[in-house]
Amino acid sequence: MGPLIHYENGIHAFDAGYVRPQLAAIHLIVENGRVAFVDTGSNDALPCAERALAQLGLSADAVDYIFLTHIHLDHAGGAGSMMRAFPNARLVVHPRGARHMADPAKLVAGATAVYGASEVRRLYGEVLPIDAARIIEATPDLTLELAGRPLTCIDTPGHARHHICIVDPRSRGIFTGDTFGLSYRELDTDGRQFIFPTTTPVQFDPQAMHASIELILGYRPEAVYLTHFSQVRAVAEKAAELHRLIDAHTDIARRERTAGPDRHSRIRANLAHLLVDEAKRFGCRLPPAEILQIHATDLELNAQGLGVWLDTQVAG
Repeated sequence: MGPLIHYENGIHAFDAGYVRPQLAAIHLIVENGRVAFVDTGSNDALPCAERALAQLGLSADAVDYIFLTHIHLDHAGGAGSMMRAFPNARLVVHPRGARHMADPAKLVAGATAVYGASEVRRLYGEVLPIDAARIIEATPDLTLELAGRPLTCIDTPGHARHHICIVDPRSRGIFTGDTFGLSYRELDTDGRQFIFPTTTPVQFDPQAMHASIELILGYRPEAVYLTHFSQVRAVAEKAAELHRLIDAHTDIARRERTAGPDRHSRIRANLAHLLVDEAKRFGCRLPPAEILQIHATDLELNAQGLGVWLDTQVAG
């Protein structure tokens, strides 16, 4: 699992062990011996979660909540396994996602349409259903207390209509899932963090994403905690970058609207150029091929998401 990352105010993170190192983080919030997880990775992450608890001197019975920022399987595929392992936990998820965690058949079918059946089996194994009685629907501004520590769920569509972020006033931090983009530690340069949007299929909505980023900024967070990958600071600066890059993504898509059968490949190629140019402008010293490899899956999914978005614009 790699080393447990310790932040201030009882926040910890560890690598979910998903696909490659430092791709997906799982966060823990610990307050007076009680625990909340934010996102779960895949089934492969359960041993990592158990080891993280052991390193903190905590047992499975200490877990009160498992928050899902959204139900894409790299964030939620291991939720059923974790809920079975942590008997006191309640699952907290957007109302649009709750039924899919109780019966994940459609969720798995959607992932299969994107990745293919064999890849879904390889990445996630069996996605287990969760007893509906243990699911809390995260209606807007729902506040739950972890040993007296308030954690508030806010509705943040844009990446997906079923996306929430979790506001933690104690730390002045927000757990942002994919709404606040991707920031891989390999691209850190001179103590600064590179950030890039994620427009993955099938519900990318640029206007909603812009609004969600502004909602996050309204809380004046000192740090945000991304699933891909963990703590990011200089939040207002990163938000401005995301706004600009979201518009750059949609501009690329619009330019290729009439490209016919080549549309997807052209969008993906242009996104690759954008990524390398932005990383170079940022000062990243990695070779372009390495930058592209780190973001390979994201570029493919971003291109797919932009294609779906374009189709909705035509339909509208």
